[in-house]
Amino acid sequence: MNTNHLLNKALSGNNLSITEGAILFNKAPLPELMAAAHELRKQKVPSNKVTWQIDRNVNISNICIAGCKFCNFHCGIKDSQAYITTLPEYKAKIDEMLTLGSEQLLLQGGLHPKLGLDFYVNLFSELKKEYPNIKLHALGPPEIAHIANIENLSYRETIKQLVSAGLDSIPGGGAEILVDRVRKQISPAKPNAQAWFDVMFEAHRLGLLTTATMMFGHIETIEERMEHLVKIRELQAKKPDQAVGFSAFICWPYQSKGTKLEQMGVSSNVTPSEYIRMVALSRIMLPNIIHIQASWLTVGIETAQICLHAGADDLGSIMIEENVVSSAGATYSINAQAMQKAIRDAGFEPQLRNQAYEHIPVPDVVNR
Repeated sequence: MNTNHLLNKALSGNNLSITEGAILFNKAPLPELMAAAHELRKQKVPSNKVTWQIDRNVNISNICIAGCKFCNFHCGIKDSQAYITTLPEYKAKIDEMLTLGSEQLLLQGGLHPKLGLDFYVNLFSELKKEYPNIKLHALGPPEIAHIANIENLSYRETIKQLVSAGLDSIPGGGAEILVDRVRKQISPAKPNAQAWFDVMFEAHRLGLLTTATMMFGHIETIEERMEHLVKIRELQAKKPDQAVGFSAFICWPYQSKGTKLEQMGVSSNVTPSEYIRMVALSRIMLPNIIHIQASWLTVGIETAQICLHAGADDLGSIMIEENVVSSAGATYSINAQAMQKAIRDAGFEPQLRNQAYEHIPVPDVVNR
């Protein structure tokens, strides 16, 4: 099948199939793929602005029973390094976050075997009582499914109670590859792909803002990557008209250093050009998601800058704190000044945003 025909089909606003996406990945010249993705970016986000964010990623706990073979961060409940973050620790982290110009807290904690809904409701309520203006971007779909299963509640009721306690939006973590053949091998105790979709479906019905993600470059096939994208697109098509649904899509390459997967012979070998190709395919395969983010944390700022010419319009957060991906080998870091310079150097205008992609002014503290 002619790749130009497929690119023109996408540029005309038509959905591509799994097979068509795989053909483009395998056969389309990278410059042509980038050009088509950039044109689609301009259709969706016509300004020359590239957005970025300031937030902090705090882990509720490092205790998790999911058994993910790509994760070095988790531990058992009886391990000596096991912890649950305390309220005074949250306060210290939030106070520092506020001084750095951020009001958003990304909270994730894995599948703790003993923490039920009351724990999270109390935590969110306490944080919002102490800091009413902060935004809680918290608990990926596997965590919500796990809490619902502990309580024998529906996903919808679980989300409603979390929202009442202060949950503002749901990150797309825990997606990895949304194909159960893959999930059974790399995260055997994590809720299946359908649970991920069902949680997000209910979140969208309730009008909650969410994001979608993909971690690739391990045992999945190219067709399974495309299946993941098509399923995300199909779920986005089901959201209520007034709901944003998935505000953004973010993909990143698997980080292998010291992981069980690496010990099994599965190392991270995604090249910069392959990452750029996947970002471009994300834009091409997801016409109903407005924002595509490039993961500077895992590929470096230089590759992320190129992605801004390959469909991406956002560079995500400077990440005041991040523990999970960095524990598997991601070593890049960036501050607010360097982020803005990187965007300008790539030929774009930096624009600070919040989780809803609303443009906000850069706080004075950032530019001191």
